[in-house]
Order: sequence, then C-alpha cells, then structure tokens
Amino acid sequence: MKKFLKFLIAFALLLLIILLAYLFRPVASKQVSGLDEEPVVDVVLIGGGIMSATLGTYLSELEPDWQIRMFERLDAVGQESSYGFHNAGTGHSGFMEMNYTAVGDDGKISIERAEKIASQFEVAKQFWAYQVKQGRLGEPKSFINPVPHIAFVWENEVDFLKKRHQAMIASPLFEGMVYTEDKAEIERWAPLVMQGRDANQKVAATRMDIGSDVNYGAITTQLIDGLTKSDKFKLSVNAEVVGISRNADKTWTVSVKDTKTGQTSYTKTKFVFVGAGGAAIKLLQYTDLPESKYYAGFPVGGLFLMTDNPAITEQHTAKVYGKAELGAPPMSVPHIDTRYIDGKKYVLFGPFATYSNKFLKNGSQTDLLTSATKDNALPMAAVGLENTDLVKYLVSQVMLTDEERLKELQKYYPNAKLEDWKASQGGQRVQIIKKLPNEPAKLQFGTEIFASEDGTVAALLGASPGASTSPHILLNLLEKSFPEQVAGKWHAKIKEIIPSYGEDLSKDAALLDRVRTDTSRTLGLVYTPKNAAPVATPANEENIKRLNETSDEVVVPAPAVQKPAA
Repeated sequence: MKKFLKFLIAFALLLLIILLAYLFRPVASKQVSGLDEEPVVDVVLIGGGIMSATLGTYLSELEPDWQIRMFERLDAVGQESSYGFHNAGTGHSGFMEMNYTAVGDDGKISIERAEKIASQFEVAKQFWAYQVKQGRLGEPKSFINPVPHIAFVWENEVDFLKKRHQAMIASPLFEGMVYTEDKAEIERWAPLVMQGRDANQKVAATRMDIGSDVNYGAITTQLIDGLTKSDKFKLSVNAEVVGISRNADKTWTVSVKDTKTGQTSYTKTKFVFVGAGGAAIKLLQYTDLPESKYYAGFPVGGLFLMTDNPAITEQHTAKVYGKAELGAPPMSVPHIDTRYIDGKKYVLFGPFATYSNKFLKNGSQTDLLTSATKDNALPMAAVGLENTDLVKYLVSQVMLTDEERLKELQKYYPNAKLEDWKASQGGQRVQIIKKLPNEPAKLQFGTEIFASEDGTVAALLGASPGASTSPHILLNLLEKSFPEQVAGKWHAKIKEIIPSYGEDLSKDAALLDRVRTDTSRTLGLVYTPKNAAPVATPANEENIKRLNETSDEVVVPAPAVQKPAA
C-alpha cells in the first residue's frame, strides 16, 4: 500500500512538473532575421471575415496608395463565423433583443444599451449604403432584406414587455415601435407563433418594420472582391499565420505557412490587424505584447434547427425574439427567424449551445489547451469555478435530444413537427476571459477592441453583436490605432462614408430621419420618413407585399437608387 501511495505521489508530481513546463513554455514568435532589405507593406489583415473585409475597405478608401495584404487559412474568404449559415443573420438594432434592456433594482427599464446597439447598426447601414452607391457592394437584396423585428413574450413577461415598450418609444431610435396583446394581430405579424397556441395563454409582442436580415458572408465576399480590383491589395488563401514578431525598426514580420505546400513566407508590415475570430487570442500571444497576456478564451458553439419547407417559410417573414431562460447566457436568447441566403428563404430556430475545444469551426480540438499559458491559466480556472451555473447550462444543452429541442421550438411554433427541421451547426464563438492587473478575472460577453499602446497591432475579440455593428466597431479601432489621421486628414472622408459620424442619433431625431431615409431607400428597407411616404426599393416588392399582409401600415416602393457610371 505504501509503495502504491508513493507511486501516486510521484505520478502527481510528474504531472505537475509537466503542466508547469507546458504553461511556462515560450509562446511568443522568435524574431526573423535576414529580412532587413525586404519591402514593408502598410497593413496586414489576418483572417478573411467581415471584420478584415470592412477594415480593408475603410483603409483602401482613406489611403488608396497603401499596400494591404490579407491572409486567410481556408481556401476561400467568409467561410468561418461570417458565413451565412454560421450565424443568425440578424441586423442587431436593439428592437427585439430583450437582453439589451435591463431592469434596475428600482424596477425601471434601462434602454441605454439598446440605444447604443441601434445607433451602431445605423452606422453599419450607412457604410453598406455607401458601398452600394460606389459599386463595391452588389444588389442590396443579395446581402440584406427587410424583415420585421418582433419581441414576443407570454404570461409573467407581458408586464415587462409593456414597460419596455413605454421606455423605448421615448427614444427617436425606437419611434414607431408597435405594442399589442391582441392575439389576432400577433398572428397577422407572425402566423407560426400563434397557430396551435393555447387560447388562454396571455401573450404580447412589439414590432419594428425597419428590421433586417443580413447575409454577412455575402457582404464579406463582395467587399473583398472589390478590394482585389486594386493592385495595392493582395489576398492569399490557404495561408495560415504561424508567427508575428517585432522587428528592430518597430515594424512586424508576419510568418505565413502555405497549407498546401507547407512552405513559409514572410511579410514585413507597419500595422497588423487580427480579424481571425476565436483564433485572435492565440495569434495575439505570438506578439508578446504585454496587453496580450490579459486574455484567455472560453469557446461556445451554437446549433440551429432549420427548414426550407415552403409550407413553413411562406408563412413566416419576421425575426421573433423571446427571453432567455433563467440562468442562460446572453448568446442563448431563443428566436425563430426568417433568413435569406443566396436567394433562398429559410426559417431557423435556436440557438442551442454546443461545446467544443475548438476556437474556430474549422479549428483544432487542441485550441483551448494550446491557448493556456502561465499568464491566463489561473484566470481561466477562476472563471470556471465562478460560473458553475453556466457550465451546468452548457452541459444540459449538449445533452438535449432531438425531441427536447423540438419542445423548445414548440414554445415559439406550437405546430412544429420534427420531420420538417434539420440541425445546422453554427459557427464557433470564443467569449473573452480578461484579467487586468490588480483586478479579478472576468468572463465577458460582446465584442472588444484590442489595440496596442503604440497603435501598430489591433484585434477584435469576443462575439455578438460583432458582425452587425462591424463598421462602427472598426471606426472605433481606427480612432485607437490612427488617432491623428482620424481627427485630421481622414475626417472628411469618414463623414462622407458615415454622415452621422461624431453625432448622437439618439438625441438628433432630424439627422436620424435623414440617415434612415437614405439608407432605407438605398438598401431596400422599410421605413416611413417623417411627413413622407415610406421608402423601399422595387427589388424587394415581394417582401413589401408580405409586410403589407402582416401590418396595418401600407408600404409603397420608392425609386431605385441609380449607381454611378463605371
């Protein structure tokens, strides 16, 4: 027995030594020598998703002569989190996302976060509308479609929704939001939600017609296609970044492995942007920047139920969001959505949380392990111990059967049948674990901008509402990384692209009206300008017809936007 006990102690000590050796391993990239005479490009964009596509588009317009390189590890861009089937495609505007409106201790509802998200999405629409006018984005219906945003609750949550509506309509951003407890009206808005529902169940809903469904993968590919038309921009696919090292002259060397040949090439650059989704944490560790040591990641996946059955899709033109179950994380808010992907209409429901150690859907099961270092291992463990309810929730979600998922769907679509739906695995998300000096580690939801003190490295970390507010987020990134240019020579061009830049749309109703009128007319969205007829493009007449069938307000098409001559 003593021998066995000694063996266990020795084995435990050996494991501890191995663990410590692993955590204290060098993770920073070694400096690459022999590149002194290599030309230096202005910008390297790591990752071919919507963040890199958007930042690249901004920079190509602000500095047309800059040399920009983009590296994507897959064989095509827009295939990870930006891909159409890897996210819910919601143009997050705060209209229906009830987790953006918190109830305070005094019982009052705060709309501050909802206003913030709504304002940020208005920036996104301005950016996309500008790109349509410039011909960099194609026909709007190829990437954005008008879909009403509906918040839907029942029983004990009805009072909350009514108070939420009263608080929100005081803001110009939510003017026109309609509230009802009338079952017949809700059925006109979203027939699937009411058909087969208990007639005695108390329900309520709000609706905003200016809501949208967005294909972020289509935006990504179209923007990058536009960038490739310039000889200043070069895209490399099957190109995996395996090192980011600092040079003596304050530039960076990005080491890139060709995943087909295994050969490694090197690019020197003045500025590095890491737009690689969940992989951003591991890539930042290569830089050895002090700020990069503050972060760890917690991977979470999402699974949706999806149908393309016309008998279902033809009845549903709405994004209907409910409230998350008690104890569930923000990214688990249930919703039944209309989706338009590559010209076809779908309805999806979810998300159901899934778990994988991968940081990308096309990543490796070792991603979580290889991201652990001496700097973030203890914060990761601390956050895990402090969030046992979240861990239990994730375990319960992973264990759900098809029948149990159907029961969750039937809360929003009572007549749903399992044979009409198939499971669709969404993209992988990595929530941030952040440990600042002299502060406890925190698990953060949402999107965070990383910017080095000297402005030469930037990254985006986290998840939703990322893609939908990407043009706003990347403006903030430009402000952090290029403050003098943004305040100086770039300012006029930014105002041309984003007319509301520097203004508070929640306090300027007239400017908001002008912005919404222009973007809605350009993008084919549904909006009623003050003292004028509603606007929408003829390209979306079928959607307008559907909206007219489900709303008391009649929508009329406006003239199509004329693109400038080539």
